[in-house]
Amino acid sequence: MTGEKLTLQIIDDLNDMDGNSDILSTIGYDSIIQHLNNGRKNCKEFEDFLKERASIEEKYGKDLLNLSRKKPCGQSEINTLKRALEVFKQQVDNVAQCHIQLAQTLREEARKMEEFREKQKQQRKKTEIIMDAVHKQRSLQFKKTMDAKKNYEQKCRDKDEAEQAVHRSANQVNVKQQEKLFVKLATSKTAAEDSDKAYLLQVNTLERVREEWQSEHIRACEVFEAQECERINFFRNALWLHMNRLSQQCVTSDEDLRGPLPAPRSLPDDPDYSLVDNYSLLYQ
Repeated sequence: MTGEKLTLQIIDDLNDMDGNSDILSTIGYDSIIQHLNNGRKNCKEFEDFLKERASIEEKYGKDLLNLSRKKPCGQSEINTLKRALEVFKQQVDNVAQCHIQLAQTLREEARKMEEFREKQKQQRKKTEIIMDAVHKQRSLQFKKTMDAKKNYEQKCRDKDEAEQAVHRSANQVNVKQQEKLFVKLATSKTAAEDSDKAYLLQVNTLERVREEWQSEHIRACEVFEAQECERINFFRNALWLHMNRLSQQCVTSDEDLRGPLPAPRSLPDDPDYSLVDNYSLLYQ
């Protein structure tokens, strides 16, 4: 399409527009931003979940630690049962330490997620500033073009009225009055031509601004697409790592609870019953 045809097409489009033109629409861009905001919100929710889980794990670990170290549990027992209780309390202590360590790990995961969100926020900010600027420029140029259009239409009406006035006064004898009408007609024609040139200039400028906006929009979409792919991969890996650590926590706790407890003995050989047997002999 040649420049002249393109300009005429734009003028036709402008003639069909009212005050709310699609040329100012940002629906597509707004949808992209909303999707990115939702993604950022999801990362923040996962981050908060990790922090809250860390607090729960830490509290549980400390409570277990206090329980194993401060709460008496069969402290007057002797022989193998005493050793079994000592192993049991040590296992509880180990599990407590494991939960406290997990809390620290979860906080580290949350910190990495927070840093990632902040990094993407700063990257997005640069692109959004550029897009806000081109949106404002586009809106401002559209307003200038519509103002030029209204001015052009008004000047055309003024010219038409001047021509009609000259035709109506064709049979009048008043020469001075006719001269005034001719001067007014010439002036209105010049004003109409000037407004036409100004209108075309604004139309061409609007098209240039629109092309610049389109180019920036494409670049912004490419940046946002790369960011979203990065976010999905980071989030997915963070979740995978988190679940693996929870699984490892279960394995570690299970191993701690399967420690070497003294196995129960049969009655004849069990030293735990020797004292009972001795008491029995005393009363025979």
